[in-house]
Amino acid sequence: MTESSKRTFAHIDTWVFDLDNTLYPHHVNLWQQVDARIGEYIGNFLKVDPVEARRIQKDYYKRFGTSMRGMMTEHGVSADDYLAYVHRIDHSPLEPNPAMGAAIERLPGRKLILTNGSTDHAGKVLERLGFGHHFEAVFDIIAADLEPKPAPQTYRRFLERHQVDPAKAAMFEDLARNLVVPHDLGMTTVLVVPDGTQAVVREDWELEGRGAAHVDHVTDDLAGFLATLKASAA
Repeated sequence: MTESSKRTFAHIDTWVFDLDNTLYPHHVNLWQQVDARIGEYIGNFLKVDPVEARRIQKDYYKRFGTSMRGMMTEHGVSADDYLAYVHRIDHSPLEPNPAMGAAIERLPGRKLILTNGSTDHAGKVLERLGFGHHFEAVFDIIAADLEPKPAPQTYRRFLERHQVDPAKAAMFEDLARNLVVPHDLGMTTVLVVPDGTQAVVREDWELEGRGAAHVDHVTDDLAGFLATLKASAA
């Protein structure tokens, strides 16, 4: 994709954000805690050792969008039990981010969160970050009928529920594969990547896609990127 063919932001009236590793820095590695809890849950449920639990976890994550969806489909687990277990983590590594809050507040139009996590987890994250009040709503895995991104029906369900015109919306995500459908629907897409200055716990495939045709923009500083958008529109 050439610079001139990338979608811009002048027409955007709805701003849609992923939660984990998007609205807070990758190097906080908060998701690493959830990742470990998922492995524990799978190991306990299937009565397998940690190595096999890890293999199953990552296989399901890649094939089903979330390990939870794989466990539900293949083993009939309860979504409520799963979510309660894996999100029982220490949120204290998260710190208030006034700069991010100010940048989000200045964006013209609506702000929404679209996450594969739960509203309970999102609420705790946003409380720690200190800018949850800028968002109109959180569309979580329960609202998605337990069908995670990147399932096309999840995005369509989100757009319908919140009456969002995708041609006037922007989507911010840390996984390039989760931007394919939004881009196909007409949304302007932004991939949020680690800043490279601190170690992050990610698999190689999770860091791919920066040059993909469905990624309009890439940033390693979301707050700075949003502030630049507002400045350029002024």
